[in-house]
Amino acid sequence: MNTSHAPEFRQLGDHVALDLINTVEQSSAGPVDRWQSDADVAGWLALAGFAAAQGPAPAGLLESARGLRETVRELVAQRKAHAPLALSALNRALAAGGSHLELAPADDGSLVMSRRYPSQTAAQWLLPVAEAAADLLAHGDFGLVRKCESDACSLWFYDRTRSHKRRWCSMALCGNRHKVAAFRQREAADASAKAK
Repeated sequence: MNTSHAPEFRQLGDHVALDLINTVEQSSAGPVDRWQSDADVAGWLALAGFAAAQGPAPAGLLESARGLRETVRELVAQRKAHAPLALSALNRALAAGGSHLELAPADDGSLVMSRRYPSQTAAQWLLPVAEAAADLLAHGDFGLVRKCESDACSLWFYDRTRSHKRRWCSMALCGNRHKVAAFRQREAADASAKAK
């Protein structure tokens, strides 16, 4: 696997569990893992909006995150294929636990309930991601969970468009490439027809 560092994290999946899977993506040189250090994972967690990503990353975060990512990748593929789910690894990640609900007063005097996560261990830092993956597997509409239609792309997305006809991870990436390739193919066919 190509391990060259690429600091850009794509958030194209429209679900954090799919964005987790998408931290490894295809390139012309092969798979590129966007996580090369504990700090990379901490940066991704912060971008995904998980408060546990505050402070220095715990040792082993990269290894734990990569393990969770592969577990979620396998489960999404199994769920998409209507295959039996091997849930033990995800359930172990969920058992890292220690989260609790907390009430706090809001500025307007109402009460706000939020979930608090401990952040001493790598497993605790990853707990919100494991919970998001479990929620996707239990409640997601897998008719709308799709892989990009580009043969050169490995990214997954949750189709939240009104028409539910999304085909590409992103129009700016694969959609435009497909349009350009189709245009060139039509031009070549037209030129060939005119030459006859």
